[in-house]
Amino acid sequence: MEQNNTQNDFTIVRMDKQKRIALVAHDSRKQDIINWVTVNKEKLTKHFLCGTGTTAKLLAAATELPITAFNSGPLGGDQQIGSRIVEGNIDFMIFFWDPLASQPHDPDVKALLRIAALYDIPVATNQSTADFLLTSPLMDQEYNRKIIDYTKRIHNRTKAFDNNEPMA
Repeated sequence: MEQNNTQNDFTIVRMDKQKRIALVAHDSRKQDIINWVTVNKEKLTKHFLCGTGTTAKLLAAATELPITAFNSGPLGGDQQIGSRIVEGNIDFMIFFWDPLASQPHDPDVKALLRIAALYDIPVATNQSTADFLLTSPLMDQEYNRKIIDYTKRIHNRTKAFDNNEPMA
């Protein structure tokens, strides 16, 4: 449920109790995410799960959880997840990435993380953050995300600049 706030430069989007969670992992971290999902299987059964191709297929096989698989990351899976974040169809992302390995699709990864930040979704890029997020009391309740309207902010800054007003 979107709700525009006409006096401010943000939109409130409600995240339901049942979260739509994207699961993503680079090749060197796939076993780590399989282990993490296996340990947290009971909690994750309460939510809708999806993921990039190979990760989703490996997770589904290892845990028997229903996981919607998109394309592999290098074949557009990161972009598919990003588009679903923009559409409001993904609320949360667990992305076990390898910070030491260069990936052929690094620009896609950066774009995915940027979209997640723009649309104010929780993102865990390592196990401890994933543990903290999954055990948060907010996981079992509705939550209102505050999505900043950057177009409006840029317009307001430009208007202030044009009028020689101090910028906030």
